[in-house]
Amino acid sequence: MGDNAVGIAVNRAKLSITRGDITRQATDAIVNAANSGLMGGGGVDGAIHRAGGPTILEECKQIIARQRRLPIGQAVMTAGGNLSAKYVIHTVGPVWGGGGKGEATLLASAYRESLKLAAANKLASVSFPSISTGVYGYPVDQAVRVALEAIILFLQKSTTTVKEVVVVLFDSRTFDVYSEALKEIESKEK
Repeated sequence: MGDNAVGIAVNRAKLSITRGDITRQATDAIVNAANSGLMGGGGVDGAIHRAGGPTILEECKQIIARQRRLPIGQAVMTAGGNLSAKYVIHTVGPVWGGGGKGEATLLASAYRESLKLAAANKLASVSFPSISTGVYGYPVDQAVRVALEAIILFLQKSTTTVKEVVVVLFDSRTFDVYSEALKEIESKEK
């Protein structure tokens, strides 16, 4: 897989960590670390809306018209617009408040609900960013454990259609933290 990707097998699926641009992933769906209003924003959210074009925003507006906002830890799906991915799963991660406000539970829910939505729509592959570790301030070294554990638990328990999960990380520091954590998990399982 080279220096920019590491992976493990989980059940009948594959979990890998790669460095790159999530908007260029060709998985069935990419996950957007969105805000509750679903109107695009900075970071990954803005990049996905820009790359995907107006279709994504139009569908987000329809969702918000129906339910007013997307609660933290929940997920909804739109078309992928101009992206290689067919769909975008929008989820809202928690803003870091020191760790005592249920952030880990909400972050795990964001990953789990995104995967449930993918499975419910019979998707085979999903790409995630590192949810909440940008402007929401969740420390990467703590978020990585929550993220990987939630993904692995879902893949272990599930007879799901999801056979490939890719965590796509933009910067090398975050990639290194996720890679080390995945290698640690793999060595414990042996």
